[in-house]
Amino acid sequence: MSSNVDILVDRFTWIDYLVFCLMLAVSAVIGIFYGCFGKKQDTKEFLMAGKSMTTFPVAMSLIASFMSAITLLGTPSEVYQFGFIYWLIGFSYILVMPAAAHLYFPVFYKLQVTSAYEYLERRFHRAVRWLGSCVFIIQMSLYMAIVVYAPALALAQVTGLDVYISVSLICFVCIFYTTLGGMKAVLWTDALQTLIMYASMMFVIIKGAVDVGGFDAVWEKNAESGRAQLIDFDPDPTTRHTFWTLIIGGYFTWITIYGVNQAQVQRYLSVQTKQMAINALWINLVGLLVLMITCSFGGMVVYAKYFDCDPIRAGIVTKGDQLFPLFVMDTLGQWRGLPGLFVSGIFAGALSTVSSGMNSLAAIVLEDFVKGGCYPGISDNVATWVSRGLSLFFGLLTFGLVFVAEQLGNVLSAALSIFGMVGGPLLGVFTLGMFFPWANAYGAFIGEVISLIFMFWIGIGHQVARSNGQIRLEAMPTSIDGCVNMTIIEPTFLPTPEPEEALGLYRLSYMWYSATGCFTVIIVGLLVTLVTGKQDVRAIDPRCLSPAVLWFKKWLPGLDGLGEDYINEEEGLKENQSSSSLGSTNPAFNSDMMEKTFNEFVQEKECSKL
Repeated sequence: MSSNVDILVDRFTWIDYLVFCLMLAVSAVIGIFYGCFGKKQDTKEFLMAGKSMTTFPVAMSLIASFMSAITLLGTPSEVYQFGFIYWLIGFSYILVMPAAAHLYFPVFYKLQVTSAYEYLERRFHRAVRWLGSCVFIIQMSLYMAIVVYAPALALAQVTGLDVYISVSLICFVCIFYTTLGGMKAVLWTDALQTLIMYASMMFVIIKGAVDVGGFDAVWEKNAESGRAQLIDFDPDPTTRHTFWTLIIGGYFTWITIYGVNQAQVQRYLSVQTKQMAINALWINLVGLLVLMITCSFGGMVVYAKYFDCDPIRAGIVTKGDQLFPLFVMDTLGQWRGLPGLFVSGIFAGALSTVSSGMNSLAAIVLEDFVKGGCYPGISDNVATWVSRGLSLFFGLLTFGLVFVAEQLGNVLSAALSIFGMVGGPLLGVFTLGMFFPWANAYGAFIGEVISLIFMFWIGIGHQVARSNGQIRLEAMPTSIDGCVNMTIIEPTFLPTPEPEEALGLYRLSYMWYSATGCFTVIIVGLLVTLVTGKQDVRAIDPRCLSPAVLWFKKWLPGLDGLGEDYINEEEGLKENQSSSSLGSTNPAFNSDMMEKTFNEFVQEKECSKL
């Protein structure tokens, strides 16, 4: 390992910059093509790609949207510092995708909403919709800032380019093609960027493993240090990573994203048929498993290379998230163009996530606050320009929030903690509506508010306890015995009084945040419902319930006559050719699909009477 970072920086040549700039240029060209030469863009085209997409680009986009630089940089660092057990989170994906495809997605598909939060108004009340939308805006804005900061950090490590210049490049290239090309540009650039991510990661890790002696040598060195642990059944919820936290807790973390997240729901509804969306989810599952195992093994390869000279203790890097970029330059620095491919892969991950976020946030604000609030009669032409302006605004907001993300430390746990604290309550309110027909609007609103307060109390309390030294993350042992020709000054610590024990809830593993937030909403929501009066199940739109409820309604208590009054109301409206009771109809709403769903439900109801 080179002891001089400047030597590594000098290895990033003009050829690498050319490769990197080529990726940015292709992304921009895709935006120009769909913005200037593609089909004339209305709101449906800009936000939903005209519902004309096919399986492949949507599947690639599903992978890219939330498997970004956070995964590419954070996962190898996680395994290097805390062990290979993190690979178990891949099994949670096996639970998540069927649930997303068959329990959550069909609800949004039947309703054909542009904003996922329109569901909350149809099922509960407009106040619940607006609360959910505001929470999502906060969540996604913070997440995008973390995603931008991570690759900027990587590029600074391998090229010496200033972090804020990197941030500017990511934000403004992303703003350009997202604002110009809309959802089609986002999906096709995501597909390109996903391929670049896979190519760069695979090559780097395979080359690194070969350099240290192959798979057996990598595994042996990690086993000697205790990093090769495959499973841990410790039931303690405060243990950071165990079988239970990674599979059960991981399920709730990721179903928040693939089940009810606006960015993903938009992708599901941009395809031509329902089956295409389900196929995209299954392809996405394979892609996620491959990427997660690859990145986890990458952490083992990094340790095998630096097992006797830890770059952090040696002072070569200052943060764990800089380990993998250092490894890349050490491994590929002599091969011109390949470091540029790696940096392109990291940037591709960031661009895909930020572009997805910008587009989804624009859809949320337009549908929930402009059309659903202050300007319901907006014309389609004006709405399209408002969407572009909103994309621009959220791109600039992301740029500003990077300065907050810089203070959050470990990017992987920071990102997942935000999704847990905010995503858990959002998952809870959707789950309450889809799986509990008796829940009412009071329960949904109060449950979500209390859950958000509770989760932020835990999350902020955890951060304060860590800063006070009450909670320490114990990394696995490292060595500096092999650091030759280097002057290493080990930090000396003055004796300090032992801090007080942190509150037990503050010690809760961040992987349980989503589950805790979700169940808080459900429990509080049902209790409030009992006090304020149950929802009349006869008046519920059956499309607002998960297929699981409709499958088992004969065996669930209190569901007699489910949806009958709503169906009768629909029949009356059809006779009068009126739709006044349907609320604000989404501009992309498919009336043929609604009629088909209605007819299927009526037939099912008549059969049940027989």
